[in-house]
Amino acid sequence: MGGVYRFLLTPRWWGINVFVLLAIPFCIFMGSWQLSRFEGRVHEEHAANRQAASDATQAARPLDSMLPVDKATSGRRVSAHGRYGTQLLVPGRQLDDKNGFYVLTLLRTDSGKSLPVVRGWLPGTATAAKAPTAPRGEVTVVGALQASETPGDNGVSAQGGLPAGQTAAISSAALVNLVPDHLYDAWVTLDRADAGMKAVPASAPDGTGLDLKAFQNLGYTGEWFVFAGFTVFMWFRLLRREVEAARDAALGLAPEESVPVSVSGG
Repeated sequence: MGGVYRFLLTPRWWGINVFVLLAIPFCIFMGSWQLSRFEGRVHEEHAANRQAASDATQAARPLDSMLPVDKATSGRRVSAHGRYGTQLLVPGRQLDDKNGFYVLTLLRTDSGKSLPVVRGWLPGTATAAKAPTAPRGEVTVVGALQASETPGDNGVSAQGGLPAGQTAAISSAALVNLVPDHLYDAWVTLDRADAGMKAVPASAPDGTGLDLKAFQNLGYTGEWFVFAGFTVFMWFRLLRREVEAARDAALGLAPEESVPVSVSGG
């Protein structure tokens, strides 16, 4: 190796080179992994759209045969039989870019457990007087199966202190404190809303589709590749400085030293 590059054999540069040789593959691996996560979510989004189109035409399956709710069963059409009971409102829900609320009614099924059913959406402030009363007697409901909501995810409010008869999230954990019923850990949104309301479309399960987390994966992909490029850039910059310093030393050119300035009294 030429004399100018002899510094590459010093312990300091051995350490720098080992770090660079480890850092670059690591950054590329992490960037590729984050990119694969994003591509996976894109694939899930396309699969969910195809599944939603298929679900809309498939015959409804009995509720109990589709439980527990997971990525495979979320959004599938189910049917349940029973009688409507307690009715609650779910404020702060948007539909078609308008603010409003869901009308949620518990359906006491033949099993003795109660199924939360979103019978529809209404615009404006959540008020019990606005919500249509549920049909009386035995009914059979058909709609999309949904997993219990988690406050803070997919726009679900974590607000507390709501008026009586309202809940922020549709989940057995939230409803168990409001009603005495034995609840399913799931809910259904009707295919066709009851009179005077709009049907609430089914939502994708948490952790799927092109949500904020998916675009975070894409952002992390860019960051890791930038780190890899920056590592290479800094290595070449340090190398260039060392080469220039070695050449100057070989030519007997010492770095300029600052000349002290003396201050004499007047």
